[in-house]
Amino acid sequence: MAELVDMRAFLVTARLGSFSAAGRELGLAPSVMTKRVGRLEEKMGGRLFLRSTRSLTLTALGERVRPRLQLLVGEIDEVLKGAGPADGTVEGNLRIKMPTVTAQFLGALLADFQVANPRLTLDIHMVDRSVNPLEEGFDISIGALPASYVNVIDEPLCPYRRILCAAPAYLEARGRPAHPTDLIEHDCLTYLVTGNTWTFDSPQGPMNVEVHPKFNVNDSRVLLSAARRGLGLATLPVFLCQEDLAAGRLVALMEEYPVSTLWLKALVPRIKRNRPAVRALVEHLQSRMGPIPPWESAALTG
Repeated sequence: MAELVDMRAFLVTARLGSFSAAGRELGLAPSVMTKRVGRLEEKMGGRLFLRSTRSLTLTALGERVRPRLQLLVGEIDEVLKGAGPADGTVEGNLRIKMPTVTAQFLGALLADFQVANPRLTLDIHMVDRSVNPLEEGFDISIGALPASYVNVIDEPLCPYRRILCAAPAYLEARGRPAHPTDLIEHDCLTYLVTGNTWTFDSPQGPMNVEVHPKFNVNDSRVLLSAARRGLGLATLPVFLCQEDLAAGRLVALMEEYPVSTLWLKALVPRIKRNRPAVRALVEHLQSRMGPIPPWESAALTG
């Protein structure tokens, strides 16, 4: 099915931004990727990419057809997998993305689900960025970032609370911020995935503050370590820093202006939401993660 092969080549290239990167992911030479995308462009009667020596960007046609091709390829994949057993038995394979910072809790929930469904296999990828599951071939993508995608359903799981904190040594040297606008005078430790804009709740509504990062990293555990060392202020998941707060290694700040709460959610391609295995896993996660998240209930019982 040459057309399907060409569409996959286009979608992977569009996601990764280069023929070389797409070729590495699919185990093909860049020239093969270029040829396959070229064939698709001929069939569509127009360029899908603007090519230069340094960049590869989608044309207006490429932007327009990309979500439709994602949906079409996803639907074909679902058909090729078969309808599944008529009795709704949970079996087959699930490809799942989840963030590394929640591995301790989500890993246990996924292991419990595997035990309860022995005819199912789980393929779990730890990725600390927002992922479009339809585009990258996941059945479920778990994350707390607010991004949403076309033809993908957000299934809420539980609140994901964060807190602004710092080490006592830093506060002794630099003082405590009393208001979000004070943050521009402080060293801030930022999480690469969420960026340099911190959002706080106030009586007047959400307040956005652009902070100046002194330390920028894509792993919350490294961020925690930097905060412990007194490098600056950090917004951290409550479950990650609650022991340090209780022990006095970190101090909670500006509690009258709490960091806006995110929601952990399962992103499910619309075409996959009624698969018995997908539906069963979403229901399992929702039942085990609400109304109190597992990390908060563990703290209450610990």
